[in-house]
Amino acid sequence: MADLRLVHEGDDTLGEKASANRNILATEVDIADSLFSTARGLMLRATLPDNYALVMEVGGGTLLPFSSGPPLQSVHMLFVRMALDVLWLDGDEVVRVSRMHPWRSIGIARADRIIELPAGNADGVSVGDSVILENRDSDTTDSE
Repeated sequence: MADLRLVHEGDDTLGEKASANRNILATEVDIADSLFSTARGLMLRATLPDNYALVMEVGGGTLLPFSSGPPLQSVHMLFVRMALDVLWLDGDEVVRVSRMHPWRSIGIARADRIIELPAGNADGVSVGDSVILENRDSDTTDSE
């Protein structure tokens, strides 16, 4: 498990202080950066800690001409035994938020990073907000 935390920063277009729009989504973060770990996701897990997140680095860019941005990424809930909140990100920007249910949900969006959290942990996260990875010990962000 990485020594990271996942932080939500709300849209500050209303002029609120940045610290008022920050909350920690997860302090136990796993990174899925291989084809196998990304494909497996949270399938077959019986339970998750309340403060857990799985961050899937699914890559960006596309080899197709005449297209820009990250490719379409899908998430299914086959063999997943609990409801999840799923975030699709382009960089650090949230492009889709979805509550997904065991065995019967599927979602798709353009993203280079997908985050799976226990259901309810992404309440308050909206499209256009930022979700960033930070070291637990400092305030430096993980800029990839």
